Amino acid sequence: MHLLNLSLGQLLALFGSVSAVMLALYLLDRSRRRQLVSTLRFWVSAEQPTVAARRRRIQQPFSLLLQLASIAMLLLAIAQLRLGAPASAPRDHVLILDTSAWMAARTSTRTLMDLARERARAYVRAVPPRDRIMLVRADGLTTPATAFEPDRRKLAEAIADSQPGATALNLDQALAFARQIQTESGRRAGEVVFVGTGKLAERDPAKLGLRNLRFLSVPDAIENCGLRRIGVRRSATNADLWEIYVSMRNYGASPRTVTLALTFSPSLDGPGTLPAGSQRIALAPGADRETSFQFRSRSAGFLQAQLLPHDAFPADDRAVLQLPAQPSLRVTVYSAEPDLLRPVLAASPQVVATFRAPAQYNAHDPAALVIIDRFRPPTPPQADSMWIDPPSPGSPVPVRAHVSDAPLIHWLTDNPLGAGLRTKDLRLESTSVFEAAPDDLKIAEVAEGPVIVARPGKPKIVVLGFHPALSAMRYELSTPLLYANLLRWMAPEIFRRWELTAGSVGTVKVSLDSDVRPAGVRVLREDGNPAPFTLRGHSLEFFSGTAGTVRVLAGDREYVYSLTLPQLWESKWDVPPETRRGIPRFAAPLREATDLWQWLALAGGAGLLAEWILYGRFRRRVARIARRPVAMRKAS
Repeated sequence: MHLLNLSLGQLLALFGSVSAVMLALYLLDRSRRRQLVSTLRFWVSAEQPTVAARRRRIQQPFSLLLQLASIAMLLLAIAQLRLGAPASAPRDHVLILDTSAWMAARTSTRTLMDLARERARAYVRAVPPRDRIMLVRADGLTTPATAFEPDRRKLAEAIADSQPGATALNLDQALAFARQIQTESGRRAGEVVFVGTGKLAERDPAKLGLRNLRFLSVPDAIENCGLRRIGVRRSATNADLWEIYVSMRNYGASPRTVTLALTFSPSLDGPGTLPAGSQRIALAPGADRETSFQFRSRSAGFLQAQLLPHDAFPADDRAVLQLPAQPSLRVTVYSAEPDLLRPVLAASPQVVATFRAPAQYNAHDPAALVIIDRFRPPTPPQADSMWIDPPSPGSPVPVRAHVSDAPLIHWLTDNPLGAGLRTKDLRLESTSVFEAAPDDLKIAEVAEGPVIVARPGKPKIVVLGFHPALSAMRYELSTPLLYANLLRWMAPEIFRRWELTAGSVGTVKVSLDSDVRPAGVRVLREDGNPAPFTLRGHSLEFFSGTAGTVRVLAGDREYVYSLTLPQLWESKWDVPPETRRGIPRFAAPLREATDLWQWLALAGGAGLLAEWILYGRFRRRVARIARRPVAMRKAS
């Protein structure tokens, strides 16, 4: 037998207090008694009140014993006396199930995830029914699948619904979560059980030092070679050439020789697939290997890399990158002296320039950019335009004045048009000074006002008050940079520098150029919504837990990350020696104890009722009625 609600000391203290009060009441009786008299005419009140004397012995001991026994049974009912041995206090266990990408690897007939589910179900069956279990899925993120759940059916369903993710295992985060949730549950902490292979992303969680940790190992003696990263960018010397870098790794324990094959096709699954390169590569156990290719194409398409033959984990044997087309800027130059502009336009392979005489001017020219050199067209062009030293009556920006021998005093470098422009002691022989509107962008100024003005909108307009090739500026290094800034502002997508990477999901780190402004950095997901990121100096970092494409826009650079490869492990968990292993054998649950409080409460109430009938006012009233004459009894 055992007490559930009260301890033995508490029960004895309560019973002793009640017994002392009742015993005192039986020894000291101060109650007034009812006297029956025939008349009050001869009643004489006493001059002094009757002194209540303490009794030296209990006149009705059986009444006291019956009351004490009844109260004892009521107190035992309140303490919830139970018949049987006391059961151990229930515990809360946390079951961490490895759902990292590596769990999708196959053995001979099943995946590692199937084996992990079996081990998890076996642990759930071994836990006593009174204990509760929380299932937690762990990959790159820790996700609770259930609350602390006593229902084994719900736990089995949650285990069956667990599938491999796309990221590597972050075990220290999962163990820290388990320790915190057990502390906050308010019940006795049970075990923290990890079911998996122990292959980690980076860090070793042994430093947490959990004393209640159990490891249910899933064997994974699997040979695997996989792609880790593919980087593609345009050649700096040839705009038609793609430079391709491929990184691979042998995750197994035996050397492997694989074939890396590259193909290119206009559509992902359509016809027209072309071989782009192939290499046979030997990989040592646990080693990385890098190789490079070159592929020439100006058109858009899909570049696919494959490792052959496929192995037990085919998810990292194939990666696809979508290559953009190489765009070009069509420029029509109307000039009587085309040789002055031909060198600066021919310097960029993305610019396709056509030179025509002013008499051939066409306001509906299909070119994306029209350059008008020192003449007034009858109607302004409909496309974006660059005006070089236009006549005053036909200038798109009003001319305020003409000045001669004017020193150029200021380049406005606070906008992309003036970025990097520097000159020293430059004097302009002749230039026009413009009356800029409030929304116009000023690029260069003399003392009298701006001499180079850009007007945003549709179409875009740039006006130069002088011809750089006919002034002292032709000897300055800033001249080609000025034209490059103007062309990039007119058509930024043409001069955008691309870097495409096929990699794994998870944390991605990007090294930005030193001239990138933090305010102009954006990270966009595949659907166009912004993604959170951190920027420390020139290092950008963001996290993606699912497969997809993420674009990083930084100035004139665009980094495209096709995160389609699974993130695999970098190290193996060094299991602490004190960690328990295997399916536990908990003590057999004892027979369920029987509650007696209902019967004790009934017995206690019946005892008090019996005492009232046998020794209380009810008995005295019956006795008085019995002693009355018959006539009085009939009248009553």
